[in-house]
Amino acid sequence: MTATFQDIARRVIRTEAQALTLLEQGLNGAFDRAVDTILQAKGRVIVSGMGKSGHIARKIAATLASTGTPAHFVHPAEASHGDLGMMAQGDVALVLSNSGETPELADVIAYTRRFMIPLIGVASGVESTLLRQSDVALVLPRAEEACGNGIVPTSSTTMTLALGDALAIALMEHRRFTPEHFRAFHPGGKLGAQLTKVRDLMHGPDDIPMVQEDTPMAEVLQVISRGRFGMTGVADTQGGLTGIITDGDVRRKIDGLLSHTAGEVMTRNPKTIRADALAEEGAAIMNRAQITSLFVSDGPGPALGVLHIHDCLRAGIG
Repeated sequence: MTATFQDIARRVIRTEAQALTLLEQGLNGAFDRAVDTILQAKGRVIVSGMGKSGHIARKIAATLASTGTPAHFVHPAEASHGDLGMMAQGDVALVLSNSGETPELADVIAYTRRFMIPLIGVASGVESTLLRQSDVALVLPRAEEACGNGIVPTSSTTMTLALGDALAIALMEHRRFTPEHFRAFHPGGKLGAQLTKVRDLMHGPDDIPMVQEDTPMAEVLQVISRGRFGMTGVADTQGGLTGIITDGDVRRKIDGLLSHTAGEVMTRNPKTIRADALAEEGAAIMNRAQITSLFVSDGPGPALGVLHIHDCLRAGIG
């Protein structure tokens, strides 16, 4: 019976999963030494590899760099034509090759030995040139390639990628890399937006429209009109936030409105949010309450700022 496409896919995934299990079981002290070597480096991690290993090397370098470990990919062929100058004392080289005998890596390996740059090698050949020259040798277990005939790098590249992820996460957790650090490296896109804090988007205290409880409504309307939020806060004599007057409050008290004061029209105890809260939480509060502004407050006293729903939407939140 001819295998279906799904049968083939399951076989590939199963084969690569088995390879990852072998990789996990084969971890030893060399992995710890690799992490320590990177932690002790004063410079960057220079990641290099050729062909499919090069593609994996680029991803590992990107993952390291975005999680707090300065890293850069160097193409081994380009390295022989000047890019070796991108590697300096204080750096660590992380070199990938399934066989460990990739000829294009020769100059990179020789350069690390000449200038005493620590070399972490990743390969399946225990006696290969790469691992014999390495200060730390990370050996990939002999695992069946998922293509069946062993000519297409599949399981080997999956193991190398997973090993790179393991290094990055071990370094990240040791350095106590936080979501705030992650956002600093990812200011754009959905990830950056999800980690944006209220303080990053709010309008400061000088932008807050604010009146006193005894302010006549004629003056309150002028304050609302001059502002950009369609509302104003109401403060007590000590400046503490006690209420809010929105366009909706004005409409509800339209009869005889000008005979009232702000304290008589306002909605007491307006919704607030802390400055260190995620802006995504602020957008959720505004959506649930069907309001467009939130005062920012970390406790009793004057408001620290205003978060508007348009600010969230512009940042990709909402």
